[in-house]
Amino acid sequence: MQPRLWILLAAQLAALHGSLVLQQTPGTITVQTNQMVLLSCEPKFSPNNMHIYWLRQRQAPSSDSHHESLAFWDSIKKTVRGEDVKQEKLIVFRDGNRFVLNLTSVKPADSGVYFCMMIEGPQLIFGKGTQLNVVDVLPTTAQPTKKSTTKKKVCRSPNPVTQQRPPCGLLPLSLLVAGVLVLLVSLGVAIHLHCRQRRARLRFLKQFYK
Repeated sequence: MQPRLWILLAAQLAALHGSLVLQQTPGTITVQTNQMVLLSCEPKFSPNNMHIYWLRQRQAPSSDSHHESLAFWDSIKKTVRGEDVKQEKLIVFRDGNRFVLNLTSVKPADSGVYFCMMIEGPQLIFGKGTQLNVVDVLPTTAQPTKKSTTKKKVCRSPNPVTQQRPPCGLLPLSLLVAGVLVLLVSLGVAIHLHCRQRRARLRFLKQFYK
């Protein structure tokens, strides 16, 4: 059996849920047509001669889903593509402990769920998958329009208590006038008393010297 057919058959029998052994990012990505896409897969351990495979699933994950073998990374051959994959379509490279799938000039037909996978003995280990959506126009979120509200002018009736109070500027002036009047009255009383005392003294002296 050819390696490609063996991988596809084994992938159909394996669980499609994400594994903690392979950390695949991002979970979902939406791009426009003819853009470039980078998908990352990072294993928690790196044994010698590790091969990371990239598969694509065009349908929603189910027991009857079909996986397409896109490419895998080899330490000597680098990118090894599938039979029907064009060379200029994708490339796989290693960045430290991460294995990156680089898709160029994506089309709506490239939409689907992409999985990274590694083989450990008899076990197939899958990443959690990345949902890729390729659209001609990116969806936009319409912002709600703000309604302009006109402020109503409120006419306030004058407070009768406030109207009865004299203006603040007249109060000191009234106190000043009252003080002056008190001083004048006091001065008049003092002069009158002084005159009476003087008259009384003169009368007393006249009586004494008679």
